[in-house]
Amino acid sequence: MTRPTHLGPAVAVAVTLVATLYAGPSVVRTIVHAGTTVEAERAAEQLAEGTILDRISAAQRDIATVVEPSVVHVSTEGSVAQGRRFAVASTGSGWIWDEDGHIVTNAHVVEAADVIEVQLHTGEVRTGEVVGLDLRSDIAVLKVPAGGLIPSRKGDSGDVQQGDLVFAFGSPFDFRFSMSSGIVSGLGRSGGLDEVDYENFIQVDAAINPGNSGGPLTDARGRVIGMNTAIATSQRNTVGQGQFAGIGLAIPMTQIRSVVEQVIETGVVRKGFLGVGLVETDPANLALMARSIPSNSAFLAVVDAIAEYYEGDGVAITRLEPGHPADEAGLRVGDVIESVGGRQVNGLEQLKAMISSIRPGETTDLGIWRFDATSDTVERLAVEVVLGELDPMLASIAAQQLARMGLLEYRTLTPELAADFDIPHQRGVIVVRTDARSELAGVFPPGTTIVEAGGRRIGSMDELLARLDRHLQSPAMRSRRGGGSGFPVVGIRPGGERVAITLAF
Repeated sequence: MTRPTHLGPAVAVAVTLVATLYAGPSVVRTIVHAGTTVEAERAAEQLAEGTILDRISAAQRDIATVVEPSVVHVSTEGSVAQGRRFAVASTGSGWIWDEDGHIVTNAHVVEAADVIEVQLHTGEVRTGEVVGLDLRSDIAVLKVPAGGLIPSRKGDSGDVQQGDLVFAFGSPFDFRFSMSSGIVSGLGRSGGLDEVDYENFIQVDAAINPGNSGGPLTDARGRVIGMNTAIATSQRNTVGQGQFAGIGLAIPMTQIRSVVEQVIETGVVRKGFLGVGLVETDPANLALMARSIPSNSAFLAVVDAIAEYYEGDGVAITRLEPGHPADEAGLRVGDVIESVGGRQVNGLEQLKAMISSIRPGETTDLGIWRFDATSDTVERLAVEVVLGELDPMLASIAAQQLARMGLLEYRTLTPELAADFDIPHQRGVIVVRTDARSELAGVFPPGTTIVEAGGRRIGSMDELLARLDRHLQSPAMRSRRGGGSGFPVVGIRPGGERVAITLAF
């Protein structure tokens, strides 16, 4: 018996195919066009009713409205002495710190400036002057006439997390008062910049380009959490003022606040100090350290334990200076510092920056990983440490060279010191004591104010040492090639005479 077969759908398909063949492509295009039009009209109606994207756009417009009045464009003209004096000009960005006219920017934007112009968001241009700067952290404070200024809203970079939305403001390629957006890609980054000693960068993927330097990085509420400073480029993975490649670096607000407040209050930046020797805990660094220390070292006894049991990015203590903060707090050789003030440590450079940004005399909590050799156990504990003050003389190889040349005591010139020596107050370093037998003493007698070093103006003792440290660590000096060894220093004697000497190494 033959089973009946239902042919309805098959017949319909066949008829459609035949009709399509006879009707031609024009009918098909008409049908497709009609369907597309209907879908587009439906989508347009839904968008017209408002979506989450409208709310995001409105929020971003509000951020621009909040932040832009506090953003400034910085233009400088100056000169640098390199054998002979060269005129230089630079541009960058900055942001208003307070109603008194203090402006924050990068030190590298203004370090060679003789003339500074600061353009407000209204287009008004005001003349600025350097109040002080910290070369080692690349932070500078300027001052413009007060009045009609809208200060930035300041956030806490300690609350920043990977994935947070961020917004970068500034003047990339001189496109003034621009805004870009992205997310926090990472925290505690070290970019390997030659001219920044304390690196604890916030990494972002917001577009940052030349001209953004010194501009504010804000959170989703328009609060400044960092300052745009450098970018990683696609050219051999170098870091600096190249072109945007998705990796921007910003100085965190915790570090900025410490420097700026001290510059405004005293003109001198004091940095926190633990009094320890440190090494990163990756196997290569541990092995290198183990080969370079005496066999009876206390650290050598725990190297194997750290290599075997510790997992993380903390930094190990290799040495304790007796009587200094870490020693007095009860830390031990072999302890691994994992956090500072609750913030995770991601390496030696970040730890140095975190400690230096805390003012001397303040207390902070260190998260410690400790191996107890007697019980063969590991524990984690929190240790309170009252930080001391980092002595720039001890941290600088330049200080040793200057002492050898006869410059025995010098300080950042303050109004009080200027009064003691009966000289005008200006930004510079006053010579207090010299070796009378040295050539340098004949040129720079006590009371002389050093105002220029390495061809650039200086305003503090740390600036003097930082510039000389960079010179001594330059490729030309490391390779002992000729021509680059001279380091010019300019001073003003108590009577007002301008004198100079070139230090040879």
